[in-house]
Amino acid sequence: MKALTQFIDEQNRWTQLFGKNPVQFPLSQSDINRIADDIDCKLSPENLHCDGEISVSAANRKGEFLNRALRQLEQYAQKNGMTVPTVWERW
Repeated sequence: MKALTQFIDEQNRWTQLFGKNPVQFPLSQSDINRIADDIDCKLSPENLHCDGEISVSAANRKGEFLNRALRQLEQYAQKNGMTVPTVWERW
């Protein structure tokens, strides 16, 4: 769950800037939906590649991290009787 925890911590730093509530464990179904949507957004080609500003290898590392966090989110959801919405940009 290291990648998932790291992803949530990074997202929480950003949400603080905008006055949104942080995501905390234990996760609710709405937290899982929110995290899955955030990962889906970050996996879109333009976001993954920072509009072409990073190298292909850097984008691949970023994508691998996001997909690892998504797999861990799916494991957490399954273990706790919840579901993860479809993430269209996964690979």
